[in-house]
Amino acid sequence: MLFVDHSKRTGIWSRAHYLDRMTLKDLVVAYFQYYAIQAYLLLALVAVAVVVWSPPTLIAGATAAAFAVMIYPLAWYLLHRYVLHSQWMWKSPLTAKTWKRIHYDHHQDPNHLEVLFGALYTTLPTIAIATIPVGYMIGGIGGAAIAFAAGLLTTCFYEFAHCIQHLSYKPKHPWLVEMKKRHMAHHFHDETGNFGITSFWPDKLFGTFYDRQERPAKSETVFNLGYTDVVAEKYPWVSKMSGGVAKGHPRKRAAANQNDTRSADAA
Repeated sequence: MLFVDHSKRTGIWSRAHYLDRMTLKDLVVAYFQYYAIQAYLLLALVAVAVVVWSPPTLIAGATAAAFAVMIYPLAWYLLHRYVLHSQWMWKSPLTAKTWKRIHYDHHQDPNHLEVLFGALYTTLPTIAIATIPVGYMIGGIGGAAIAFAAGLLTTCFYEFAHCIQHLSYKPKHPWLVEMKKRHMAHHFHDETGNFGITSFWPDKLFGTFYDRQERPAKSETVFNLGYTDVVAEKYPWVSKMSGGVAKGHPRKRAAANQNDTRSADAA
């Protein structure tokens, strides 16, 4: 059972949001009021202030920013495939809670907006590690700040693109159509491929890119990522926090249970 505690949140985030029930306007309003997005934008402004205080050369600054933007698809692919879809995180109580929050919950209900956004305690260190060291080597403190700012703003773009993919609408632009098709296949058909978000060249490079007709059988673990009842017997921490192991889409399952209850009561 997917659970998000809204009691400690204020404003629009004091209630749950589901992208399959939202308009683009609803998404934009919610997006800019989410604390993680606000944190990214605020830190990007701080990084720009550091650049002003210690500016690199134009070439060094442009190179550092370009590096941060270009490395992002590969960094996301590697993290998505080998960390978020790993089997080692659920094996320890120290990492099980983090894995549940950053990806298991998202695959249980892919349209649940609150667990679609990344968790700051995992995203910020990752962005910093991926951008600051190389940025510093390219342009010193200013180069590091530019690379970090570029990484933060790219994260904002990726998060919004990710939301768009789960929004209940049919895009018209060919790039958006392709992007949404690949990501929906990852969530609802076979989770062992199409790990990209806006760019799928790493999938093509590493052989995980696919069309649905190439994999006619739907994955049995597309909603639970391989965390099955058998696994939960040995590694129970995620199951205890989730109220059991995911078996299909949770809201559809809940609706079906309600219908069964009503039918039984009527009988």
